[in-house]
Amino acid sequence: MRAALHEWDEERLVRLVAKGDRVAFEELYRRTSPWMAVRLRRRCADDQIVAEVMQETYLAVWRAAGAFAGSSVGGTAVGWLWTIAARRLVDAFRRRAHHAEPPLAVAPQPVAPAAEEEALAATVGGDVGDALRRLAPELRQVLQAMVLDGLSVRETAVLLGLPEGTVKTRARRATIAMRRALV
Repeated sequence: MRAALHEWDEERLVRLVAKGDRVAFEELYRRTSPWMAVRLRRRCADDQIVAEVMQETYLAVWRAAGAFAGSSVGGTAVGWLWTIAARRLVDAFRRRAHHAEPPLAVAPQPVAPAAEEEALAATVGGDVGDALRRLAPELRQVLQAMVLDGLSVRETAVLLGLPEGTVKTRARRATIAMRRALV
């Protein structure tokens, strides 16, 4: 039975994890943790937060695997894992903002482009890249999450801490703005 473990899909592994199978959990972690770390690092440059979110995510998977509904409701194990991780990342950002102390002296700092902005510039060039960079930041975030990262409306909403309706509205506004810019 264990020899076939590497051939099973993630949904079956989650079902085994729900029964307390540590070997299935280890296999699920081995398969999913590399891409999970990459996706989290796209959203957060702080390795400590990424490590904490990874730990919290897999702890939640171990504890809540029995709640996974799976393909019976149109979901996937990988999507379920990412939803948990995205929620944990949002929680980590909220905790950090809550515990942050205001700066003692506010001095004007030179504005350097964020890592995501630099990656975006390297990925999307020409007229499309220019139009994308001219979008309002809140529209660009939604478009980047949905188009470049391939997230669903729900995943984007969780990741950005927005209602799904707001994500849909911003995606529509971004699409219209991009069309106008590219005509």
